[in-house]
Amino acid sequence: MHVDLGEWLNLALRWLHLTTGIAWIGSSFYFVWLDNHLTQPAAGEASGELWSVHGGGFYHNQKYQVAPRQMPEQLHWFKWEAYFTWLSGFSLLVLVYYVGAESFLIDPAKAALSPAAGIGIGLGALALGWLIYDGLCRSPLGANNLVLGLWWFITLFFAAVVLDNVFNSRAAYLHIGAMIGTVMVANVFLIIIPNQRKVVAQVLDGETPDPALGKQAKQRSVHNNYMTLPVLFVMISNHYPMIVSAPLNWLWLAGLGIVGWTIRHFFNLKNAGQLRLDVLALGALAFVTVAVLNETAKPPPPAAVPVPPFAEVRALVDRHCVMCHAAQPTHQGVPAAPNGVRLDTDEGLTRNAAKIYERAVASHSMPLNNETHITDAERASLGAWIEAGAKVSP
Repeated sequence: MHVDLGEWLNLALRWLHLTTGIAWIGSSFYFVWLDNHLTQPAAGEASGELWSVHGGGFYHNQKYQVAPRQMPEQLHWFKWEAYFTWLSGFSLLVLVYYVGAESFLIDPAKAALSPAAGIGIGLGALALGWLIYDGLCRSPLGANNLVLGLWWFITLFFAAVVLDNVFNSRAAYLHIGAMIGTVMVANVFLIIIPNQRKVVAQVLDGETPDPALGKQAKQRSVHNNYMTLPVLFVMISNHYPMIVSAPLNWLWLAGLGIVGWTIRHFFNLKNAGQLRLDVLALGALAFVTVAVLNETAKPPPPAAVPVPPFAEVRALVDRHCVMCHAAQPTHQGVPAAPNGVRLDTDEGLTRNAAKIYERAVASHSMPLNNETHITDAERASLGAWIEAGAKVSP
């Protein structure tokens, strides 16, 4: 019995990444919501409190602005959700894009990179992203979250342009997401948790806790909260070649990143008691603008060509697609037909005609990196057959 360990490892890592990501983002959303709903306590040293009901029970939360006078015996730390989200995500990056660098990372039409060079650029982008972000936070710009956020946005925008000019477009998108995720987990690992440990140690030693430690940790936590929706978009972006493989895809990534930021800002303001429909409208406008401009920027449809006979279409698909999209793929590193799309049968070919048109004719995202050298004339011929009804004829 043959067991494809690579695919099972891929499944396990994706499941772990999704599960821990939900836990991490959920706690981020909850604590920002909690902070925005705290009220002044009637008595005691706490700076805020909240009563809530859930699951048949009542909960009483209290917040101490710096720290309580005495540490409780049990103190829960929210850190493992972040650590395992990054570890599983980075493992997936290695398994898919670094182990399979020649197919999934490097695009020879953009840059003639060796796998080692491509991997080095990818890892360097993750490290440089953190160094730039952390430097911005520690600079005078860090005193103003809006200004700091603008400069961080410009950094990511520039990185998207550069990476899209050296990597496969899907790999470029994923590395922007990995840059953001690395910054978020580094905030937890290098700033938030260490600062909290210092505060705990100061209280246990009978010292007055340094409020600057909590202020810095809070700032990084808020930054993480605003980066969640953009990074979630990147996680699902590979399912939408109409964006990833579109002309100016780095611009659409930036626009949809703004959408995520505005939606998060709307809910944070709403939880603080401010119903800012103008912020929500800005996010919706940004989304519609990206969609319209994306469609406008698409290359013109191929010139009308005669509808080819089915035998010609069958041969074309066999030559350019079936190495991956078959019951038994022959392409190295592809153990099963991607997304279950099989084109090795006539029935599968006609059933998936719309997907073929989107990826091979409209967006040119397939074949990946155009490694089979399909021509524009062949794409046009395939499109003509699909537009004519994708019929199987003798």
